[in-house]
Amino acid sequence: MTTRAKTTLAQLAIRLGAQQVTSRQLVTECLARISANTGEGARVFLKVYGEQALATADFYDRMRRQGAHLNPFAGIPVSIKDLFDVAGDTTLAGSTVLKAAPAAERDARAVARLRAAGFVVIGRTNMTEFAFSGLGLNPSYGTPLNPWDRATGRIPGGSSSGAAVSISDAMAYGALGTDTGGSCRIPAALCGIVGFKPTASRVPLAGAYPLSTSLDSIGPLANSVACCATLDAVLSGQAFEPVPELTARDLNVAVLTNYVTDGLDRTVAASFERALRALREAGVKLTDVAVPELGELPEINRKGGISAAEAYAWHRPQLARAADGYDPRVLVRILRGREQDAADYIDLLNIRIDFTARVARRIRKFDAVLMPTVPIVAPAVAELASDDAYVRANGLTLRNPSIVNFINGCAISLPCHDPETAPVGLSLFGLANTDAALLSVAKVIEPIVATGA
Repeated sequence: MTTRAKTTLAQLAIRLGAQQVTSRQLVTECLARISANTGEGARVFLKVYGEQALATADFYDRMRRQGAHLNPFAGIPVSIKDLFDVAGDTTLAGSTVLKAAPAAERDARAVARLRAAGFVVIGRTNMTEFAFSGLGLNPSYGTPLNPWDRATGRIPGGSSSGAAVSISDAMAYGALGTDTGGSCRIPAALCGIVGFKPTASRVPLAGAYPLSTSLDSIGPLANSVACCATLDAVLSGQAFEPVPELTARDLNVAVLTNYVTDGLDRTVAASFERALRALREAGVKLTDVAVPELGELPEINRKGGISAAEAYAWHRPQLARAADGYDPRVLVRILRGREQDAADYIDLLNIRIDFTARVARRIRKFDAVLMPTVPIVAPAVAELASDDAYVRANGLTLRNPSIVNFINGCAISLPCHDPETAPVGLSLFGLANTDAALLSVAKVIEPIVATGA
């Protein structure tokens, strides 16, 4: 695994405030990593805002020298997933079929909030075309390679593939991603960083190219829980407050024992057990919980589920004129929406309400629910050459995290692997609008599972 800076936003804010480092230095270092011939920058970024980022950095440096009162995080470089509007740019959403689309007139709401807080947008990151896969492959612009075992060439996870690698390779210190079925948490888990999926309504979707309007959510990827909490406060438009302090013995946490643990590969199973053992020894109360409702999901999604229905509705006019320009594997998933009629879609929405209520009755008394974020480690890109292998890996990768989107919950993925093994994510999730409480729990659990027993 490549060596990467574990620097947090809080550490950078302190250094900037004390003028121990300048924003220009941070931006220059990130740009150097992006442009390095031996790095992944060319595949991670679809566009780099080098001159604009340096000019913004210089502005914040000048303001600090003059004693201006700034947001502590002003001047820190962040990356933006390619499906967010940036004023003056065409939003490609990782595709080629949108190249002739008009440029955005204004920034997406989430981008505008990051800028207003002083973060420096350093570039637009690569992604699965139209965000419709958990693997992160992009045949049009290349696939950013996972920081682990780069010689083999492993997937980064998706759809926020470039976002995750921009953090793992210190090309940015925060990344803006989206999560419809795990697209923040999957690449975070496979790349060994932290990814947060908030309750869907928490961050405005305005200016973000949609996949499934019922399931889409906007979240951050970063080096720590505290970093994600900071970015979430900015993105949700809330005043930032430090994550409340809890102790391990304060926590009452459920461990899912069915469905999400089926078919775990050996490395994931070992890392998951290692994390549970460390949590028990630290004093966290863990309770095994079966949620039999989860076994209903394959049948519920038999025709592609809500995401396929809503993606097809959005893409249908564009498919009529440019279907041959789509990634064939993405196209197949979108076209599954044609299998559903209006009654099927209405049934799905009603099933979702009932399903969520039944699951909530089983887990609401717990502070959080634990499961492996992804049941497999990152496969090699070459292993996914056949459509059968791709479909199997994509299904496994999305299986666990998509549960949270379906119940409109919030979730975070934390690294829980031994540093000498493949990255593995530990997922904590909760019901809708328990975001702040979940982040508090994650802050306690993060160092325990990072160090292990």
